[in-house]
Amino acid sequence: MYSSSKEKERKSEMILFFSATGNSLYAAKQLDQELVSIPQEMKKTNRHYTADKIGIVCPLFEFEIPPMVKDFIRDSEFETEYFYLVVTYGCHHGGVAGRTQEFLSSIGKKANYINTIIMHDNAIIVFDMDQQRQIEGEKKVDEHLALIKADIDTEKHYIQAASKEETDFYNGYMHFKEQAGPMYSFPLYRVDERCVGCGTCSRICPRGCIRLENNRPDYNYTNCINCMACIQACPTKALQFATVKEPNPEARYRNVHITLKELIEANQQ
Repeated sequence: MYSSSKEKERKSEMILFFSATGNSLYAAKQLDQELVSIPQEMKKTNRHYTADKIGIVCPLFEFEIPPMVKDFIRDSEFETEYFYLVVTYGCHHGGVAGRTQEFLSSIGKKANYINTIIMHDNAIIVFDMDQQRQIEGEKKVDEHLALIKADIDTEKHYIQAASKEETDFYNGYMHFKEQAGPMYSFPLYRVDERCVGCGTCSRICPRGCIRLENNRPDYNYTNCINCMACIQACPTKALQFATVKEPNPEARYRNVHITLKELIEANQQ
């Protein structure tokens, strides 16, 4: 267990995680067993965490850690001898470790270790989820997670450097974004006739952006971070992108080792 008060028992390790489709939750489970949901912790106004080791596990969002995770780190206190981050991604990480350390430095914090782990790419705006499943085994997720766990167990100090390939890819993406504009715009989603009013989308949203109105999802995009948890979890595929054409709008993804119940418990607002 853990406590958000300053009078708390010191524990060996704690991982704070955010996961939209289960990849980051699966990774966190392989690294430690004391897991704490960042979306649930965001409900607290006084967040102070103490442990010998404290880790953050989260996905890559447009070559950065998610804005919600940045907000969480910025407004939380971490009392630890070893602070680390593990970022899950699907195709390119674009040198996110270095930028994350720069972000931490800008708010007076510093990580001892930042690394990335390649997993199934769940960006349905860009990729066909069925095709991604076919190459998932090539990524050797468990093997790479075991190496990262060994690093953390021995308290290795390491910030992953960006290769020339990753730097070039990131620079190319930023140039494209500057020329073409954002990949998406609000409103993100439309609801088609397949909606059965089950409310899964409203329960899995980590930002509380969705409520049911006449048994159909009604979106308030004010706090939306485009994590795509809602569209990925819709059991009838009734949620579709409003303005973006998907490679395969009938294919959705959730990590096979993580249940929908686990994600809802971690994210529900």
